[in-house]
Amino acid sequence: MLIERFEDLVAWQRARGVARRVWQLTQEDPLRHDRVLSEQLYRAAVSAMTNLAEGFDRGNPGDFHRFASIAKGSCGEAVSLLYLAVDVGLVTRTTFLSLTDDLNHVRRLCGGLCAASSRRRNELRESTRKRNRPE
Repeated sequence: MLIERFEDLVAWQRARGVARRVWQLTQEDPLRHDRVLSEQLYRAAVSAMTNLAEGFDRGNPGDFHRFASIAKGSCGEAVSLLYLAVDVGLVTRTTFLSLTDDLNHVRRLCGGLCAASSRRRNELRESTRKRNRPE
């Protein structure tokens, strides 16, 4: 299947769902009272989603790789923040486990996208080299 829009990326779809869940969580007590932590957690979740979209729409495998890597890192940041939130009692263990499971799934998908875009970038380089070789 040819992916023509970032909305077709499973990683983006999953990241969108996680961002929505994180936003909902940050609106609930007691997390909503820690504005710094809740805002940073939300920014990290949104960053995963938006970096996938931006990287895809740039239309360049190198750029996509870089932005998918940033999205993967943003998932890691969100997981790290959730550890703090559960440690200090702002998030239940059940919520923590559910969200970190979803974020880790998005991280794996982003890793796969990074690998695929690297392969594509290398194929394009090799194709260019072959075309430019003197015969």
